[in-house]
Amino acid sequence: MAFRSKVADSKTVILHLLLCLAIFYTLYYMIGSVCFGAFKLDHFDGLIPFDFKTEPSESNSKYLVNLLSMQLTYFSSGLLYAAVVKRWVWDYAITVTLMHVGLTSAVMLEFPLVWQWWLALGSGLFLMICNGQLIVYFACENDHSYPTLDSY
Repeated sequence: MAFRSKVADSKTVILHLLLCLAIFYTLYYMIGSVCFGAFKLDHFDGLIPFDFKTEPSESNSKYLVNLLSMQLTYFSSGLLYAAVVKRWVWDYAITVTLMHVGLTSAVMLEFPLVWQWWLALGSGLFLMICNGQLIVYFACENDHSYPTLDSY
């Protein structure tokens, strides 16, 4: 059986990508501000999505806020991406993450080399893809316009 899929035009893909980026950073700042309040830190750091220079330590509250914000953002972004793009959540998740790494390097003026940050980013990406794809799989179970696993 041949693989048949409806390919979206460039305008739709760019619109979805911009929407996914807006969702990602809006969630990041919302979750980050809630975590800052929950941990009772002195001031909100506007660079929270880009901060990889905070000393990784379980006794460092700012690091825990950054880590928790990243993981919760990736978790919830995957769920919302499923509602926005309907399919190919994994593709948008990887693209947004690559753009996030590029923006992080540009904002912080250096490439992140902290292995803990990369581990958190990779696990967050895995959460985003799994959550989003599971939601799409169960929500679009009756939608026959896309191929299923049985067609391979």
